[in-house]
Amino acid sequence: MEITSQVQAPFLQNSQIAKPAVENKVEGFGEILKNTLQDVKAAQNESDKLTGQLVTGEVQDVHEVMIASQKASLSLQMTVQVRNKVVEAYQEVMRMQL
Repeated sequence: MEITSQVQAPFLQNSQIAKPAVENKVEGFGEILKNTLQDVKAAQNESDKLTGQLVTGEVQDVHEVMIASQKASLSLQMTVQVRNKVVEAYQEVMRMQL
């Protein structure tokens, strides 16, 4: 029995660690979407700001501007793809016969 308890002990410890803390507030899909859109907007604003600073000569590091631009572009592309999937799912549900 000692061997079994030693083998099971790490699993029991890990199961206690793996349990997430229960929070009172659970975010819904709408809240997550709203937060994500705000993040996309912030990335777009940061990209615009750095591009303007590059044009005026305030920023010398072109890499920083390009990275910000790519982050904004990728986040927008991902948002559009998520929107497309949500619309497809909605259309699929509407096609279901009850």
